Amino acid sequence: MNILATNGNISAQDYLRQDYLRELQLVRLAGIVRHAYENVPLFRSRMDERGLGPDCIKSLDDLAKLPFMIKTDLRDTYPFGLFAVPQSEIVRLHASSGTTGKPIVVAYTREDLDVWAEVMKRSLASCGLSKKDIIQVSYGYGLFTGGLGAHYGAEALGATVVPASGGNTKRQVMLIRDFGVTAVCCTPSYFLHLIEEGRKDGIDLRELPVRVGVFGAEPWTAGMRQRIEEEAGIKAFDIYGLSEIIGPGVAIECSEHNGLHIFEDRFYPEIIDPDTGKVLPDGETGELVLTTLSKFAMPMIRYRTRDLTRIISEPCACGRTLRRIDRIASRSDDMFIIRGVNVFPSQIETALLSVKGTSPHYNIILYTENGMDNIEVDVEINEEIFSDKVRSLESLQVEITRAIESLIGLRVKVKLVAPQLIQRSEGKAKRVFDRRVR
Repeated sequence: MNILATNGNISAQDYLRQDYLRELQLVRLAGIVRHAYENVPLFRSRMDERGLGPDCIKSLDDLAKLPFMIKTDLRDTYPFGLFAVPQSEIVRLHASSGTTGKPIVVAYTREDLDVWAEVMKRSLASCGLSKKDIIQVSYGYGLFTGGLGAHYGAEALGATVVPASGGNTKRQVMLIRDFGVTAVCCTPSYFLHLIEEGRKDGIDLRELPVRVGVFGAEPWTAGMRQRIEEEAGIKAFDIYGLSEIIGPGVAIECSEHNGLHIFEDRFYPEIIDPDTGKVLPDGETGELVLTTLSKFAMPMIRYRTRDLTRIISEPCACGRTLRRIDRIASRSDDMFIIRGVNVFPSQIETALLSVKGTSPHYNIILYTENGMDNIEVDVEINEEIFSDKVRSLESLQVEITRAIESLIGLRVKVKLVAPQLIQRSEGKAKRVFDRRVR
């Protein structure tokens, strides 16, 4: 049954009554579990070990009985071991960058691509975009899912698409200006780079028609959002997704900016205790686990994302009935431990951006000295302060050190860096450099 009914760019699926949504989820969950059991040997063997068959799903609560899937499952079955349809039905392959060992490979049927375009269309509509907009896609195209995911979603919306891809930053700014671009899709760190490059050429994004930024693919803080909105005169929206599930378009903020609506008619969310695997109730923070309800080339059942968040079930003022997740500022595997203290990069970014005169460009360097692990934070400061008196710089350094210490409980080494010395990213920003002695 096709339940997608639209009124302009508004999807009826975003406003389903809760009872109907749960019924739809149950039907789709039972179907995808059977499909995976019958076609994916790894999933079937794990189900058999638990004494579970393809008809074990009688209610949504039964999902908790099923085994988890993790990223190493994709690497261990590289390249095609998790595919659930014949190769003749696969119309697209994507892959991760493969920074640690083999890349992970994901596959799509024609129907899977239609679902992806649908959720991306719904995502962009949630940001207030329509067919009247000109959307520049500055995520990388190719094996990375970001570029093509945003591209086909924007086309499904009926918008004019500028497929800029990543890199060639000066040209990107020129296109934003000359084409009258009204929305940009990219990583938040790259958009900051666009702002800077524009200023070098006398282009102020605040004076251009661009009004919306759709940012994802890397964690970013509320402080980063504020900085972007002030310096570009736009509204910044957080989009969430991951290649293993579908790509961008799993969840998106609405105009309320109070969490990300997860398209739970397509992706069923759970929050678990990352240590015990126990399912936690809505409202409690833990690790996000996702199940694809309608992805047939490569279904993911209870995939552990390692992203830390919570489910917000209270009604949203926008009227959407889809539950929300808190913005994801950290991952359980991003955490590093220094002298027994758990530290997330997002905590350091929050502290930095709370101090006037700092920039969102920084590096976190982990190093060992006298047998003890330490943290050094190299942070750019703005031109005005950098050219100030030495005493002012020393005062700023002390203020930053105290801000970080008050948030993470550790004293760190802070190094002030001249403007433009921190390397800019044209994709996902690399913030942490681990140089500890093992």
